[in-house]
Formats: sequence, structure tokens, C-alpha cells
Amino acid sequence: MKEVITQSPESRASAKSLRWVFPIVICASVGIASLLLLDLAKTDYAFLAAYTVLQFVALATAWNILGGYAGYVNFGVAGFFAVGVYTSVVIYKTLQWPLLFTIPLAAAVAGLLGLGMGYLTLRLRGVFFSIATLAMSVVLNTLVVNWSFVGGSRGVYILHPETMPFFGTYARYLFVVMLTLAMGSILIARFIENSWIGNGLAALKDDEMAAECAGVPSLRMKLFATTVSGALLGAIGAPFPYFITYVDPNSAFSLTIAVNAIAMPLIGGTATWLGPVIGALLLGTLQQIATVTISSALNLLIVGVLLVFFITVAPNGIIGFIRDMREKRK
Repeated sequence: MKEVITQSPESRASAKSLRWVFPIVICASVGIASLLLLDLAKTDYAFLAAYTVLQFVALATAWNILGGYAGYVNFGVAGFFAVGVYTSVVIYKTLQWPLLFTIPLAAAVAGLLGLGMGYLTLRLRGVFFSIATLAMSVVLNTLVVNWSFVGGSRGVYILHPETMPFFGTYARYLFVVMLTLAMGSILIARFIENSWIGNGLAALKDDEMAAECAGVPSLRMKLFATTVSGALLGAIGAPFPYFITYVDPNSAFSLTIAVNAIAMPLIGGTATWLGPVIGALLLGTLQQIATVTISSALNLLIVGVLLVFFITVAPNGIIGFIRDMREKRK
């Protein structure tokens, strides 16, 4: 205790910086270890399967910023994701920019959409907010279906090279891109959770009226959450056309993406940044195993069964269940 009181400002700044350096080092170590482990498989399928799992980690983490921390359940995940997808398609057909330059632009477009959605739904809460986000996704889907430049309902092909300099195969390159996006999403979510922003969002989730009376800027908090969550969802959608090489409205606005992005944080736990990661790794891995051994048609069934099980047994998710067990032992 004495050491804490006598700690100099320089020491406190150093300790604060170390709290951020440590997670970055952990993320980089996990990423390098994953890359080396997948290299042992000597097949592109391992990288593509890992890409899918990491995509769900990033989607679940991005959804949790608005749905988990602030308590605003967003049913329009597929809409934001598709905005990133079709921003990438438009850039591919017009400017031919590399994927790494496309991702920031997709994030900016989806972030502006999130900001606009936040303004338009200022007075909506609970189920009314959720229905509004679902309606936004339906409107976007209709616009894309009738937009012939991006293929409309027929879809569009995206061609990419077989190999990439410094990465070998293109599948390996896509894996590294999605790994970076997933790590970045986790670090952003962790920063929000451990800052005054996270405290403000938690206050909105508990009681918005009381939070406003206590001085929490609810409007700015809500706009921040919708913008950041939307930007991340759009950035995650940008590499998708290069992953599947053929994009149509059914794949961009996929029900699987919308359901998984919401169910995974609920199963893992929405109270912390770790819950969506655990839920996505668990469900994503099970779905990939089912796809290889049985059929991909079982993916939504797996999500539904696990969601019903956890809502019944552990309504606060895996993280909440572990926390409750620890408190009972004390």
C-alpha cells in the first residue's frame, strides 16, 4: 500500500502503458503460434476454416460493444456486414485497390451508417430499437437486389491471385488479415470495457433514465457505440468477397451471420470482452467440425440447441456461470 502511495507519475504512466503492451504481446504471440500450427496441416482448407472461426470471433466482439455493453440489441448485423462486403465489391469494380486499402474505407462507410442509425433511433429502446435495426437490414438488402452495378440478385464474381508475396497462398494471406481484424476488435473491446466509456455504457444498460440523471451523456454514448460497432462489422465484411469469390445478396445478408453474431456473445457471456471470444471459438469450431464430418446444414441447429441450453442452464453465459460458481464456493 505504501508503494502505491509513493509511486511517482512516471511510474504510474509506465505501469499504465504496460497494461496495454501486455495484451498486444499476447495477441501477437497467439497469432504467430496459430500461423505456425496451421502451417503443419499443409493445406489451404485449414486456413480457410480458421478464417471462418476468426470472422465469428470478430463479429461477436463487434456486436457486443453495442448489444452487450450498452444493452441495445442489434438485429441488423448482416446489414452492416453487407455494407462492408459491397463497399469492397464497388472498389474492386472501379478502383481495383488492394484489400488492405479497402478495409478502412468499408469501416468508414459502415461507421457512418451506424452513426446515422444512432441518430434515427435516438428515442427507441428495447424491442423497438431491435426491430428498427432489422428493418434497416431489409431496406439495404432490397437496395442491393435492385443495384445492377454490384450484380443485383444474380451476384458478382471476385477474382484474386492464387499467391501473395510474403504470404505464399492467398488463403494464408486472408487468414492473416482476418486474424489482425479479430485481434484489433478484441483490443478495442477491451479498451472500451476498461475505460470510462465502458462504465457509461454499463450505466445505460442498467437504467438509462438514472444514468442521464447522474450526468452520463447517453446520446454521445449511444452514438459512439453504434458507430464503433458498425465500423468494425463493416471492416470484417470487406475481405468476405475475396474469401468466397462469388457474392450475392443471400450470402452477404446471410441468416447464419446474423444469428451467429448474436448467439455467440449470449452463449459466451456479454458482460466482458472474453465472453464473445469464448462463445465464437466454441460454436465456430463445432460448426467447422460438423461441416467436415456431417453437413454444413447442421450449423444453425448447433447454434439453436446450444442457445436454448445456455439460456436455460446459464442465462449469463459461460463467463457468468463460472463467476457464479466461484462466488458459491466462497
